Amino acid sequence: MQPLIDHARTFGRRPEEFAGLAEGQSPQALFITCSDSRVVPALITGARPGELFELRTAGNIVPDPAGGPCGEAATIEYAVEVLGVQDIVVCGHSHCGAVGALVRGDDLTAVPHVRDWLSHAAAAPAGPDPGDPTVSAAVQRHVVTQLERLRAYPCVQRRLADGRVRLHGWYYEVHTGRVRAHRSGTDAFEAL
Repeated sequence: MQPLIDHARTFGRRPEEFAGLAEGQSPQALFITCSDSRVVPALITGARPGELFELRTAGNIVPDPAGGPCGEAATIEYAVEVLGVQDIVVCGHSHCGAVGALVRGDDLTAVPHVRDWLSHAAAAPAGPDPGDPTVSAAVQRHVVTQLERLRAYPCVQRRLADGRVRLHGWYYEVHTGRVRAHRSGTDAFEAL
């Protein structure tokens, strides 16, 4: 923890770099990804403060909009309706513990909040090899499912219909740093 504290102490020593942020935010994209500490949206994209509006959830799950109010739905709605983001990225990652737990059918009784949250993932994404620690095929299918969930949000539906928002599915390999994007024409994840 001490290195984090030391960095935080020195972080704000050049306030001129941050002064403009007080005027408000106008991020380019909403970036929905996993809470996993190995996934760092600003590092992956090179974004500077104010350029990404982030939503981090266990397993990058987008809850069903009909499920009632929740922080995730509020974040999506705010990004689209208030901030007017033009792009929404759902970024899954290799070695995802949440998707791995779903694929393997892990017993999560010891972590009931995790178990209940993962129930929002819809059907468990099947993988060709449940012994694969990267769970890459399952994560990629999971990303596509979350994109479908986004399409069900009324605010996203309206903006998709009039061309004011675009959806992107990404898959990040934590062990290589590579990012692949979903191509709807081939239904495959290919290099950016």
